[in-house]
Formats: sequence, structure tokens, C-alpha cells
Amino acid sequence: MRQIIALGGGGFSMEPDNPLLDSYILQKSGKAIPKICFIPTASGDSENYISRYYDFFDKQDCVPSHLSLFKPPTSDLENYLLDKDIIYVGGGNTKNLLALWKAWGIDTIIKKAWEQGVVLAGVSAGSICWFEEGVTDSFGDNLEAISCLGLLSGSNCPHYNGEANRRPAYQNLVATNKIKPGIATDDGVAIHYIDEKIYKIVSSRPAAKAYKVSYDKHLIETEIETEYLGSY
Repeated sequence: MRQIIALGGGGFSMEPDNPLLDSYILQKSGKAIPKICFIPTASGDSENYISRYYDFFDKQDCVPSHLSLFKPPTSDLENYLLDKDIIYVGGGNTKNLLALWKAWGIDTIIKKAWEQGVVLAGVSAGSICWFEEGVTDSFGDNLEAISCLGLLSGSNCPHYNGEANRRPAYQNLVATNKIKPGIATDDGVAIHYIDEKIYKIVSSRPAAKAYKVSYDKHLIETEIETEYLGSY
């Protein structure tokens, strides 16, 4: 079973006092004490980001680790990653993430991990990267389309309600055929894919939603059923 959990925004980095999404990710490995590896490439391996990761996951029933490409833990990155139950990708600059992953061969290792059943998860840039295309601010002030790994079809736009220009920018890119139709997620929403199909959409915030966005003579935005995890 191949799983990807794409967070539009949220998790330990944005909601340190709200564990709902990260707890959901840990549960999906099927392991009592899963081995989870954080990849903070998109942030330039920010020490603060890594520290916040351990602040949360050191307190959970898991074995946390991280992969820094600026200070690699080993020369055998493939075995290092394939040994994990969950790979969690952080936010930041998507273009730099993809460029460094390609240079180090991480993109190939990630695909192999996915095929072998390692749960892939990520927030913001770590959500965009799994799709064919995404909406990014990696190039400067403007939001633009970027080609990504293509494990999931279509495009992805995180922070749909979290940044004022995200929604109009994504809609314009879809309407002008500059990006493929796809799915947009508010902050606090995660899309759980199993074998490339949406299995469930969950949220850590009661009002947060996900939307399908396409264009057929006019812009079509369709809200998708979202399950609030705090209702249990």
C-alpha cells in the first residue's frame, strides 16, 4: 500500500499546540512505535525547524530522526531512508528542495520508499512536491507553477486560506491553463492518498476545507468533504 499525506499547512511547525495532524500521520504507519524521518531541505535545513520537530516528536510514541543534506548522517542515504516507516518533508523553497534532491538522488530514493510502503508526508513545499505541479513562491514575490515529482496527478495549492493571494493566484493559473487542475487545501487540512487516490481528507481546524479546482468555460471550485479530527 502506497500512502501520501499532504498538509496544506499545519502540523508541528504551524500548530505546535495542536497535535491532531501529526498524530494522524503517526497512526498511518501501522507500527506501534514508527521510525519517522524529517527532511527539512526546503528550509535550508533550518536548525530552528529541526529543533521544533524534535520538540514535538520526542514526546510521541515514535523514533524520530532527520536527514540534513548539509550535514549528512551517512554516505548511504538510500538505506538510511528506506529503513524508516514515515518520511516527513518540511516547508520552504520548493524549487531548492527539488534541485537538491535531484543532485543527491533523494528523488529516486523517495520514489523507491513510496513503492515499498513507507508513508510519505509533508507540509507546504512538502505537500506540493508529491504532485505533478504545484503553486510556489520559490521564484520571488509572485506565485507561479512548478513541476514536481509526479507521484500524484494534477496540481496542488497549499495555504489556500492562509495567504490572501493564494486562492486568486491558483484560480488564475488553472483558468489560463498555466497549471493543471488540482486540489487546494486550507491551513490545517491534510489529504490522505492511498495508491494515488484520495482516501480521506482530515483537518485540525473545524472550519478548514479542501477544494477541487478546474476550468471548463468557467472556473469551477468544488468543496470536498473534510473530517475534523477534533470531533473524536
